[in-house]
Amino acid sequence: MSDTTFDYIIIGAGTAGCLLANRLSADASKRVLLIEAGRRDDYHWIHIPVGYLYCIGNPRTDWLYNTEPDAGLNGRTLRYPRGKTLGGCSSINGMIYMRGQAHDYDQWARLTGDPAWRWESTLPYFKHHEDHYKGGDALHGAKGVLPELIDMEGALPATYRQVLRHQQAGGEWRVEKQRLRWDVLDAFAQAAQQAGIPATDDFNRGDNEGVGYFEVNQRTGWRWNTAKAFLRPTCYGRPNFEMWTTAQVSRLVLETQTDGSTRCTGAQIWNGLEMVTATATREVILSAGSIGSPQILQLSGLGPAELLQKHGIPVVQDLPGVGANLQDHLQIRSVYQVEGVKTLNTMANSLWGKALIGLEYALRRSGPMSMAPSQLGAFTRSDPAQPYPNIEYHVQPLSLDAFGEPLHRFNAFTASVCNLKPTSRGTVQIKSSRFEDAPAIAPNYLSTPEDRKVAADSLRVTRKIVSQPALEKFKPQEFKPGVQFQSDEELARLAGDIASTIFHPVGTTKMGRDDDPMAVVDSRLRVRAQQGLIGGLRVVDAGVMPVITSGNTNSPTLMIAEKAAHWIMEDAASRG
Repeated sequence: MSDTTFDYIIIGAGTAGCLLANRLSADASKRVLLIEAGRRDDYHWIHIPVGYLYCIGNPRTDWLYNTEPDAGLNGRTLRYPRGKTLGGCSSINGMIYMRGQAHDYDQWARLTGDPAWRWESTLPYFKHHEDHYKGGDALHGAKGVLPELIDMEGALPATYRQVLRHQQAGGEWRVEKQRLRWDVLDAFAQAAQQAGIPATDDFNRGDNEGVGYFEVNQRTGWRWNTAKAFLRPTCYGRPNFEMWTTAQVSRLVLETQTDGSTRCTGAQIWNGLEMVTATATREVILSAGSIGSPQILQLSGLGPAELLQKHGIPVVQDLPGVGANLQDHLQIRSVYQVEGVKTLNTMANSLWGKALIGLEYALRRSGPMSMAPSQLGAFTRSDPAQPYPNIEYHVQPLSLDAFGEPLHRFNAFTASVCNLKPTSRGTVQIKSSRFEDAPAIAPNYLSTPEDRKVAADSLRVTRKIVSQPALEKFKPQEFKPGVQFQSDEELARLAGDIASTIFHPVGTTKMGRDDDPMAVVDSRLRVRAQQGLIGGLRVVDAGVMPVITSGNTNSPTLMIAEKAAHWIMEDAASRG
């Protein structure tokens, strides 16, 4: 750490940070520092798909957050996993490749007043880094496809394409078909079709209504995280790139300029031995995630004035939106006991069964060890009046009482359903001025009548699907929650008892118009001040989403980072 001055400092080597490091260091004239609080991704369970079971709740790879007691969950707290290793959450998540729906991005454009966020303007940024196993076409990208063929409408600027083409960038994010199937899941898919949900073989066309197997971020049966995709070997071989691991940012360095404005000039980092100050001559990019980014902003004096004063932090800018607007997908897990069909419950309940599973993975990179946490998906409406599919199913050939608990001893499947567009909003707030202390995470699940109604209705949709003829031969019996719960009030209260996060927190540093007092960043992700902008500071992660996407949030975060990289390069070119 002898030379601590860089052009760009990226805080967080997670989903967004790894892509940003790749793109910004493609310009050999710019020095780039990537800072990660966790360790390198050399833990073997990161790379074996089923290894998420050993990464979540493990201090080697997880921040080990918990939520505050939640009234909507009848006073319960939840484990709140966030990746703490190279690749961030892409190293411990469910690997599902999901963009969301076109109207999600059109809504972002309306809320920000910027058409750059419309679906047709974001699609090229999804495609640019995608490497789809079927190859490139109008909706998907693939390795080796020329940028101009991915970007048919010319949304990617020529300067951005020129830099990346020179570095042979693009097509790093591998998307593959899953390497297993289950009879019970095939039957559930048939039952969903009988209940009126169409079959689909692609959830990523802009309209994800339908039922089918998820596509996953894997390569030949191994997890494909953003560290593999964007850091190595590309970044590691660049002399202008530097990475610090086990280095936690304590606060940003903010300086008052001669004109009275505020500029971010670097960050203070604890490396385990000493506090080091790194300086950025161009920009600091905060990519610490929907929990870490608002925490760092608040510790640096950027946040709600009352909260900062409570903890003795000097207020640099009173930004009430920092840590507000937390949104997440809450899943309600229904368990059905079945007969006459194998599930993972009984396959893995003996040493012999586990040995066979291990052997299949060793020989073929297939079978249960190659499983994403959920294999089958479905998107539909909780009631016919909904204008778009507003609930998502993650269906699994297994069951357990809670994540981390042993599998049940009987054959069963789990149909988890989540409200894609919750109206409940929560907060992330520091508990002290110490950077080592975890913030208070309060999602406020099921805190609105709308969310409680969707929860009740979605459980009824689950029952409708399971009652169809396709599943009848397996004699499904509702083990959890239980058929005795029928009314809206009973089902909503029950959801509070059994629901759990699906690990999709967003919105805590949301982008918005200048006249939105709760917007933390503008449409180009630059941090706002009460007058103008904080110079040299952006937030680039899932926290900038004004409204959560209709599906899993990892891939939209990569798209956000791709767009941010182009804007950062564009601004650098204009300044010289």
